[in-house]
Amino acid sequence: MISPRTEAPRPLLQALELTRKDLRLEVRAGEALLVTAPFGGVALLLVPLAVGTDVPMLRSVGSGMYWAVVLLFGVLITLRQSAVDAPQQVELLRLTGIHPAVQLLGRAGANAVLLLAFELAVLPVAVIVYDPPLNNWPWLVLVLPLVAIGLAVLGTLAGALTQGLAGRTTLGPLLVVPLALPLLLAATQTAEATRYGRPPWNWLALLLLVDLVAALAVVLSARSLEEGS
Repeated sequence: MISPRTEAPRPLLQALELTRKDLRLEVRAGEALLVTAPFGGVALLLVPLAVGTDVPMLRSVGSGMYWAVVLLFGVLITLRQSAVDAPQQVELLRLTGIHPAVQLLGRAGANAVLLLAFELAVLPVAVIVYDPPLNNWPWLVLVLPLVAIGLAVLGTLAGALTQGLAGRTTLGPLLVVPLALPLLLAATQTAEATRYGRPPWNWLALLLLVDLVAALAVVLSARSLEEGS
C-alpha cells in the first residue's frame, strides 16, 4: 500500500516563499555581497596595514577581527532587508493574511542565507592575511551557521521593532550590536579554545542559547504585532 504523500505545513511553505522572494530581490540588487563583502574584506586589511607583518600578533587577533567584521557588516545586511520594504509591500503582506511570525521567519531565513554567504566570502581574506591555526577549521562548520542564524534573527527582530520609525537606520544597529555581543564572544572563544586543544562545547552551547532566545523574542514580537493590527 502506497502511503499518502505528506506535504509541508502551510506556514512553513509561506515562510519559504517569503525567503525566496527576499533572496530574489537581493540577487537583483546585489548590494549584500557585491558591495558589502568587498568593504568587509578591506576592513580585514586594516590591522595588518597598521601593525605590519607581525605574524604571531596577527594570528592572535585574526579570529577576533574576522568576527567583529562579520558582526558590524552583518548588521547592515540584516537591517537593509527590512529598510527596503515600502509601506505598500507591508500593507500587502498584511492583507494577504500571512501571520506576522511567518513573515518574520521568512525574513530571518533570507538574512541567514545572506549572512552565511557574507561569512564565506570574507573568510578567504582572513585566512590569507591572518594565517590562523588549522586545528579549528572543523568547528567552523558549526560556528558559521549558528552566528549567521543568531545575527539574522536579531536583525529581523530589530527591523520589526523599528518599522515605521523615522530613526530606524540609527535605532536598528543600537539594538542589534549589544544583543549580538554574546555571539561575538562565543565565536572568538571557540577559536581560542580549539587553538589550545580544548573542546569548545560550552561556547557552542552559548551560541545555540542566543539563537533560541532570539527566536523566542521574535515569536513574542510577532504576537504583539498581530494584536496591534
